Amino acid sequence: MKRVLLTGATGFVGLPTARALLDAGCEVICTLRPGTLDKLEGIAAETLDCDDIFAQSSGWWASACQGIDTVIHLAWYAEPGKYLPSEKNLDCLAGTLALAKGAAQAGVRRFVGVGTCFEYDLSDGHLSVDNTAIAPLTPYAAAKAATNTMLQSWFRQQSISYLWARLFYLYGAREDSRRLVPYLHAQMQAGQPADLTSGTAVRDYMDVDDAAKLLVQEALGDRVGATNICSGQGVTIRELAEQIADQYDRRDLLNFGARPDNLTDPPIVVGLRDQPAQRGAR
Repeated sequence: MKRVLLTGATGFVGLPTARALLDAGCEVICTLRPGTLDKLEGIAAETLDCDDIFAQSSGWWASACQGIDTVIHLAWYAEPGKYLPSEKNLDCLAGTLALAKGAAQAGVRRFVGVGTCFEYDLSDGHLSVDNTAIAPLTPYAAAKAATNTMLQSWFRQQSISYLWARLFYLYGAREDSRRLVPYLHAQMQAGQPADLTSGTAVRDYMDVDDAAKLLVQEALGDRVGATNICSGQGVTIRELAEQIADQYDRRDLLNFGARPDNLTDPPIVVGLRDQPAQRGAR
Protein backbone atom coordinates (compact mmCIF):
# COMPACT_ATOMS: atom_id res chain seq x y z
CA MET A 1 0.00 0.00 0.00
CA LYS A 2 1.48 3.33 -1.07
CA ARG A 3 1.60 6.12 1.48
CA VAL A 4 0.75 9.38 -0.29
CA LEU A 5 1.14 12.84 1.21
CA LEU A 6 -1.44 15.18 -0.34
CA THR A 7 -1.38 18.96 0.03
CA GLY A 8 -4.46 21.04 -0.77
CA ALA A 9 -6.74 18.15 0.16
CA THR A 10 -9.70 20.33 1.14
CA GLY A 11 -9.66 22.28 -2.12
CA PHE A 12 -11.82 22.06 -5.23
CA VAL A 13 -9.44 19.56 -6.87
CA GLY A 14 -7.91 18.22 -3.66
CA LEU A 15 -10.93 16.52 -2.13
CA PRO A 16 -11.84 14.41 -5.18
CA THR A 17 -8.13 13.60 -5.53
CA ALA A 18 -8.05 12.32 -1.94
CA ARG A 19 -11.11 10.17 -2.65
CA ALA A 20 -9.57 8.81 -5.86
CA LEU A 21 -6.38 7.91 -4.00
CA LEU A 22 -8.35 6.02 -1.35
CA ASP A 23 -10.33 4.24 -4.07
CA ALA A 24 -6.99 3.20 -5.59
CA GLY A 25 -5.99 1.56 -2.30
CA CYS A 26 -3.54 4.20 -1.11
CA GLU A 27 -2.92 5.28 2.46
CA VAL A 28 -3.47 9.06 2.32
CA ILE A 29 -2.01 11.71 4.61
CA CYS A 30 -3.59 15.14 4.11
CA THR A 31 -2.05 18.42 5.22
CA LEU A 32 -4.70 20.53 6.94
CA ARG A 33 -4.99 23.87 8.65
CA PRO A 34 -5.99 23.32 12.31
CA GLY A 35 -9.75 23.31 12.72
CA THR A 36 -10.56 22.34 9.12
CA LEU A 37 -11.01 18.59 9.53
CA ASP A 38 -14.71 18.92 8.63
CA LYS A 39 -13.71 20.03 5.13
CA LEU A 40 -12.50 16.51 4.42
CA GLU A 41 -16.17 15.52 4.58
CA GLY A 42 -15.49 12.37 6.55
CA ILE A 43 -13.04 10.65 4.19
CA ALA A 44 -10.79 8.08 5.87
CA ALA A 45 -7.42 9.79 5.65
CA GLU A 46 -4.69 10.60 8.13
CA THR A 47 -4.09 14.29 8.74
CA LEU A 48 -1.10 16.51 9.35
CA ASP A 49 -1.88 19.90 10.89
CA CYS A 50 -0.04 22.91 9.49
CA ASP A 51 -0.99 26.59 9.72
CA ASP A 52 0.76 27.51 6.46
CA ILE A 53 2.49 24.86 4.38
CA PHE A 54 4.27 27.54 2.34
CA ALA A 55 5.99 28.90 5.45
CA GLN A 56 7.59 25.62 6.53
CA SER A 57 11.30 24.82 6.32
CA SER A 58 12.77 21.93 4.38
CA GLY A 59 13.60 20.34 7.74
CA TRP A 60 9.95 20.42 8.76
CA TRP A 61 9.03 18.74 5.49
CA ALA A 62 11.79 16.15 5.86
CA SER A 63 10.17 15.09 9.12
CA ALA A 64 6.63 15.21 7.68
CA CYS A 65 7.65 13.06 4.70
CA GLN A 66 9.20 10.22 6.67
CA GLY A 67 7.75 6.95 5.40
CA ILE A 68 6.02 8.67 2.46
CA ASP A 69 6.28 6.98 -0.94
CA THR A 70 4.66 9.70 -3.10
CA VAL A 71 3.93 13.41 -2.64
CA ILE A 72 1.09 15.01 -4.63
CA HIS A 73 1.36 18.76 -4.22
CA LEU A 74 -1.92 20.44 -5.11
CA ALA A 75 -1.93 23.39 -2.72
CA TRP A 76 -1.49 26.87 -4.22
CA TYR A 77 -3.13 30.26 -3.79
CA ALA A 78 -6.08 30.32 -6.22
CA GLU A 79 -8.76 32.78 -5.11
CA PRO A 80 -10.84 33.66 -8.20
CA GLY A 81 -10.31 37.20 -9.40
CA LYS A 82 -7.16 37.67 -7.32
CA TYR A 83 -4.70 34.83 -7.85
CA LEU A 84 -3.36 35.59 -11.34
CA PRO A 85 -1.39 38.78 -10.45
CA SER A 86 -0.92 38.08 -6.72
CA GLU A 87 2.46 38.31 -5.01
CA LYS A 88 1.38 35.22 -3.05
CA ASN A 89 2.50 33.23 -6.08
CA LEU A 90 6.08 33.96 -5.02
CA ASP A 91 5.35 32.56 -1.55
CA CYS A 92 3.87 29.44 -3.10
CA LEU A 93 6.91 28.99 -5.33
CA ALA A 94 9.37 29.34 -2.44
CA GLY A 95 7.32 27.10 -0.16
CA THR A 96 7.08 24.41 -2.84
CA LEU A 97 10.86 24.34 -3.23
CA ALA A 98 11.23 23.85 0.53
CA LEU A 99 8.77 20.96 0.33
CA ALA A 100 10.72 19.43 -2.54
CA LYS A 101 14.01 19.69 -0.66
CA GLY A 102 12.50 18.09 2.43
CA ALA A 103 10.88 15.32 0.40
CA ALA A 104 14.26 14.48 -1.12
CA GLN A 105 15.88 14.42 2.32
CA ALA A 106 13.20 12.01 3.52
CA GLY A 107 13.76 9.62 0.63
CA VAL A 108 10.42 10.13 -1.11
CA ARG A 109 10.34 7.98 -4.25
CA ARG A 110 8.01 10.08 -6.41
CA PHE A 111 6.89 13.70 -6.45
CA VAL A 112 3.90 15.02 -8.40
CA GLY A 113 3.49 18.76 -8.85
CA VAL A 114 0.41 20.40 -10.32
CA GLY A 115 0.63 23.16 -12.91
CA THR A 116 -1.70 24.94 -15.29
CA CYS A 117 -2.46 25.19 -18.99
CA PHE A 118 -1.71 28.92 -18.64
CA GLU A 119 2.01 28.06 -18.64
CA TYR A 120 1.76 27.44 -22.38
CA ASP A 121 1.85 29.82 -25.33
CA LEU A 122 -1.92 29.94 -25.62
CA SER A 123 -1.79 31.29 -29.16
CA ASP A 124 -1.16 27.71 -30.30
CA GLY A 125 -4.76 26.83 -29.46
CA HIS A 126 -4.20 23.07 -29.23
CA LEU A 127 -1.64 22.64 -26.47
CA SER A 128 0.86 19.79 -26.41
CA VAL A 129 3.58 18.96 -23.89
CA ASP A 130 5.99 18.19 -26.71
CA ASN A 131 5.14 20.82 -29.29
CA THR A 132 3.85 23.92 -27.49
CA ALA A 133 6.23 26.50 -26.08
CA ILE A 134 6.09 27.64 -22.46
CA ALA A 135 5.18 31.35 -22.43
CA PRO A 136 3.39 32.39 -19.21
CA LEU A 137 1.70 35.80 -19.20
CA THR A 138 0.81 36.22 -15.50
CA PRO A 139 2.69 35.90 -12.19
CA TYR A 140 0.58 32.84 -11.41
CA ALA A 141 1.50 31.03 -14.61
CA ALA A 142 5.11 32.20 -14.43
CA ALA A 143 5.47 30.92 -10.85
CA LYS A 144 4.06 27.56 -11.89
CA ALA A 145 6.40 27.32 -14.88
CA ALA A 146 9.41 28.35 -12.78
CA THR A 147 8.50 25.77 -10.15
CA ASN A 148 8.42 23.02 -12.76
CA THR A 149 11.76 24.08 -14.22
CA MET A 150 13.45 23.98 -10.82
CA LEU A 151 11.82 20.77 -9.62
CA GLN A 152 12.62 18.97 -12.84
CA SER A 153 16.30 19.81 -12.50
CA TRP A 154 16.44 19.17 -8.74
CA PHE A 155 14.71 15.80 -8.77
CA ARG A 156 16.79 14.60 -11.69
CA GLN A 157 19.88 15.17 -9.55
CA GLN A 158 18.23 13.30 -6.67
CA SER A 159 17.09 10.36 -8.85
CA ILE A 160 13.49 10.94 -7.76
CA SER A 161 10.63 10.15 -10.14
CA TYR A 162 8.94 13.44 -11.01
CA LEU A 163 5.70 14.34 -12.78
CA TRP A 164 4.27 17.80 -13.53
CA ALA A 165 0.51 17.67 -14.24
CA ARG A 166 -1.02 20.69 -15.99
CA LEU A 167 -4.72 21.22 -15.26
CA PHE A 168 -7.08 22.73 -17.83
CA TYR A 169 -10.61 24.09 -17.30
CA LEU A 170 -12.40 22.21 -14.52
CA TYR A 171 -15.94 22.39 -13.19
CA GLY A 172 -17.98 20.40 -10.71
CA ALA A 173 -18.97 19.95 -7.09
CA ARG A 174 -17.79 22.56 -4.57
CA GLU A 175 -16.67 24.95 -7.30
CA ASP A 176 -16.39 28.61 -6.33
CA SER A 177 -19.66 30.42 -7.04
CA ARG A 178 -17.83 33.19 -8.93
CA ARG A 179 -16.88 30.85 -11.75
CA LEU A 180 -18.85 30.31 -14.95
CA VAL A 181 -20.57 26.96 -14.41
CA PRO A 182 -21.86 27.69 -10.88
CA TYR A 183 -23.00 31.13 -12.05
CA LEU A 184 -25.03 29.55 -14.86
CA HIS A 185 -26.63 27.01 -12.54
CA ALA A 186 -27.48 29.71 -10.00
CA GLN A 187 -29.11 31.92 -12.61
CA MET A 188 -31.09 29.07 -14.12
CA GLN A 189 -32.31 27.91 -10.70
CA ALA A 190 -33.37 31.45 -9.83
CA GLY A 191 -35.06 32.00 -13.18
CA GLN A 192 -32.80 34.98 -13.81
CA PRO A 193 -30.97 35.96 -17.03
CA ALA A 194 -27.34 34.93 -17.35
CA ASP A 195 -25.32 37.71 -18.96
CA LEU A 196 -22.57 36.25 -21.14
CA THR A 197 -20.09 37.17 -23.85
CA SER A 198 -20.69 36.09 -27.44
CA GLY A 199 -19.69 32.58 -26.33
CA THR A 200 -17.50 31.79 -29.33
CA ALA A 201 -14.34 30.96 -27.34
CA VAL A 202 -13.44 27.26 -27.31
CA ARG A 203 -12.22 25.71 -24.06
CA ASP A 204 -11.23 22.27 -22.77
CA TYR A 205 -13.68 21.65 -19.90
CA MET A 206 -13.52 18.57 -17.70
CA ASP A 207 -15.48 17.47 -14.64
CA VAL A 208 -13.25 17.78 -11.57
CA ASP A 209 -13.98 14.20 -10.47
CA ASP A 210 -12.80 12.87 -13.83
CA ALA A 211 -9.73 15.11 -13.68
CA ALA A 212 -8.90 13.85 -10.18
CA LYS A 213 -9.13 10.23 -11.33
CA LEU A 214 -6.83 10.96 -14.27
CA LEU A 215 -4.40 12.81 -12.01
CA VAL A 216 -4.26 9.87 -9.60
CA GLN A 217 -3.83 7.41 -12.47
CA GLU A 218 -0.85 9.43 -13.67
CA ALA A 219 0.53 9.94 -10.16
CA LEU A 220 0.49 6.22 -9.39
CA GLY A 221 1.93 5.35 -12.80
CA ASP A 222 5.47 5.72 -14.08
CA ARG A 223 5.15 8.66 -16.45
CA VAL A 224 7.78 11.34 -15.83
CA GLY A 225 8.10 14.90 -17.09
CA ALA A 226 4.97 16.90 -17.91
CA THR A 227 1.46 15.79 -18.79
CA ASN A 228 -1.86 17.46 -19.55
CA ILE A 229 -4.86 16.70 -17.34
CA CYS A 230 -7.56 17.49 -19.87
CA SER A 231 -10.40 16.02 -21.90
CA GLY A 232 -8.69 16.62 -25.23
CA GLN A 233 -11.95 18.03 -26.61
CA GLY A 234 -13.06 21.60 -27.11
CA VAL A 235 -16.48 23.12 -26.49
CA THR A 236 -17.57 26.70 -27.09
CA ILE A 237 -18.77 28.72 -24.13
CA ARG A 238 -22.11 29.00 -25.94
CA GLU A 239 -22.41 25.21 -26.24
CA LEU A 240 -21.49 24.73 -22.59
CA ALA A 241 -24.02 27.33 -21.47
CA GLU A 242 -26.73 25.77 -23.62
CA GLN A 243 -26.03 22.31 -22.18
CA ILE A 244 -26.51 23.69 -18.67
CA ALA A 245 -29.59 25.71 -19.61
CA ASP A 246 -31.13 22.62 -21.20
CA GLN A 247 -31.08 20.92 -17.79
CA TYR A 248 -33.66 23.54 -16.76
CA ASP A 249 -35.30 23.99 -20.17
CA ARG A 250 -34.34 27.67 -19.97
CA ARG A 251 -32.23 28.63 -22.97
CA ASP A 252 -34.31 31.78 -23.02
CA LEU A 253 -32.34 33.00 -19.98
CA LEU A 254 -29.01 32.96 -21.83
CA ASN A 255 -28.14 36.54 -22.74
CA PHE A 256 -25.24 36.19 -25.18
CA GLY A 257 -23.44 39.42 -26.02
CA ALA A 258 -24.50 41.17 -22.81
CA ARG A 259 -20.86 41.23 -21.75
CA PRO A 260 -18.03 42.30 -24.07
CA ASP A 261 -15.61 39.71 -25.32
CA ASN A 262 -12.13 39.99 -23.85
CA LEU A 263 -10.05 40.68 -26.96
CA THR A 264 -6.88 39.45 -25.22
CA ASP A 265 -8.33 36.00 -24.51
CA PRO A 266 -7.21 33.27 -26.91
CA PRO A 267 -9.99 31.95 -29.15
CA ILE A 268 -9.07 28.29 -28.50
CA VAL A 269 -7.52 26.52 -25.49
CA VAL A 270 -7.65 22.74 -25.86
CA GLY A 271 -5.24 20.23 -24.35
CA LEU A 272 -3.69 17.29 -26.17
CA ARG A 273 -3.06 14.02 -24.34
CA ASP A 274 0.36 12.60 -25.22
CA GLN A 275 1.11 8.91 -24.89
CA PRO A 276 3.96 8.02 -22.49
CA ALA A 277 5.69 5.88 -25.13
CA GLN A 278 5.97 8.86 -27.45
CA ARG A 279 8.32 10.86 -25.28
CA GLY A 280 10.79 10.72 -22.43
CA ALA A 281 11.25 12.87 -19.35
CA ARG A 282 10.88 16.58 -19.82
